[in-house]
Amino acid sequence: MELKIIGGDGAFPAPGGACNGYVVEHDGFRLLIDPGYAVFPRLTEEVHAVFVTHGHPDHCADLNPLLRARSAVNAPRLKVHALPGALTAVLALDRPGWLDSAYELVEFSADDAFDIGPFSVRTTNLPHFLPNAGVRLTAGGQTMAYTGDTGPSPALPAFAAGVDLLLAEASFADEVPAASAEHLSSAHQAGQLAAEAEVGQLILTHLFPKTDNEAAVRAAADSYSGPIAVAARTRGIPFVV
Repeated sequence: MELKIIGGDGAFPAPGGACNGYVVEHDGFRLLIDPGYAVFPRLTEEVHAVFVTHGHPDHCADLNPLLRARSAVNAPRLKVHALPGALTAVLALDRPGWLDSAYELVEFSADDAFDIGPFSVRTTNLPHFLPNAGVRLTAGGQTMAYTGDTGPSPALPAFAAGVDLLLAEASFADEVPAASAEHLSSAHQAGQLAAEAEVGQLILTHLFPKTDNEAAVRAAADSYSGPIAVAARTRGIPFVV
């Protein structure tokens, strides 16, 4: 299983950057997770399915151009997996019915388990401003977990336990402002989670454009001694899970 990072900026893309967007590949099947702002122009290969953690546009806005492009060439319908109602806004950007031939919406409930292509998928309800499904993927004896956006939760250690790679939201380096403390995380918290869950490697993602990348890595390393990377700095570099 291989992870390729398309983008990793939080909230909005930095100049030249892109928001959340990750392609996980196994046996030639490519699953696109969270097609946020500026992700679509950076896709270099066909994707075979889409998974969206939640409905904020930095996680799903580029589903619209992706489906427009597929509709224009009469590509096969793309299965798009999302929580109920999460994609209502982005799918309403075009006139009713125009993109219907481009996708099949597959809704699930957080805490559901199912398969997407070669991947065994387990979802977990994690706290955010909108309903958010963390996702754990297993294929070929390897496992990765991605939090989406999340605040602190007692579900997180079991969700991430023993994974080969943890892709963790870390909007801030050390401390989350009080107004967001229940809904977002810091790199320091991500490092604590990675250590407690004994993960193989940690990738910090969704850093806000003003968050200092080096400070975020140092904050995570306070607790976690394994390999640490920042998603926005490793765009296009394949990670073997």
